[in-house]
Amino acid sequence: MTSNNSNEMTFLDHLEVLRWHLIRAFISIFIFTILAFVYKTFIFDTILFAPTTSNFFTTDLLCDIGQKWNISALCINQKTISFQNFNMAGQFSSHIWISFIAGLTLAFPYVFWEIWRFIKPALHENEVKKSRGAAFFTSILFSIGILFAYFIIVPLSVHFLSNYQVSPKVENIISLNSYINTITSIVLAGGIIFELPVFIYFLAKIGIINSHFLRKFRRHSIVLALLLAAIITPPDVISQLLVCIPLVILYETGIIIAKRIERKRDKRN
Repeated sequence: MTSNNSNEMTFLDHLEVLRWHLIRAFISIFIFTILAFVYKTFIFDTILFAPTTSNFFTTDLLCDIGQKWNISALCINQKTISFQNFNMAGQFSSHIWISFIAGLTLAFPYVFWEIWRFIKPALHENEVKKSRGAAFFTSILFSIGILFAYFIIVPLSVHFLSNYQVSPKVENIISLNSYINTITSIVLAGGIIFELPVFIYFLAKIGIINSHFLRKFRRHSIVLALLLAAIITPPDVISQLLVCIPLVILYETGIIIAKRIERKRDKRN
């Protein structure tokens, strides 16, 4: 079956359609960015700076476990952390940047849906049926990745990096910009990493990879997961395992997805 009228459109027609999809996507990002900019106190004090406090959800939970099992090291972020601004426009720039990141994150499901609407007419009817729910599952995985990074990786990273010293003579004076860049990179990396099953699905769908290839490089993927965990987390075993284990699970999920695609392809043939 031919695609949904995609062959009847010229290249310029496709560009025009893409332009309007992008315009609507950017409008959604802009709206959420404005909302985040207006609710500055909630975005900064309640969300952004929360992992640095002793009453943060993860911090409370770890400390309770530490007290129960007599492991004092689990009581993290017990000291108040203050941030310094060294540029005249630093706080305003940070406000705009965080508002944009929040807007992009909140608008992600709609942005992906607009991308899907652009791609959909080029697919065959059976491909459209099989790909239903793509926007939903992509958004869910992205959200889970962000929440995982925010509640697990961020507080551990904040505790380690804010207390690490090469010498007692060197005091940690943390700039606002440094903290924001660290937190946003960790959180966004978490969201992107959790899209691994989606990437594997599409690569397997177009025949670039298969389950045999994924199983062959399983050991390499574990090493890569450990390296990635070492990059985005503090250099302690617990933090790295907390990141590495979900990555391995996501990779194994990708193998299952690729195998299912192959079985369906074999049945058709």
